[in-house]
Amino acid sequence: MEQNKQIKVKLVRSVIGTREDHRATVRGLGLRRLNDERVLEDTPAVRGMIRKVDYLVRVVG
Repeated sequence: MEQNKQIKVKLVRSVIGTREDHRATVRGLGLRRLNDERVLEDTPAVRGMIRKVDYLVRVVG
């Protein structure tokens, strides 16, 4: 049976002063404000989004 893996992401730096597409990526991850956390499905698309804004977010757990 296939298990849906999940990944927990936390916004640790402000998006103020960052590129517009990076802000859109953070919003696409479902993160709104500082210290916001979301549990997301661990897919290649989500991994790519996290990698794009790795200086703003941290993978928790």
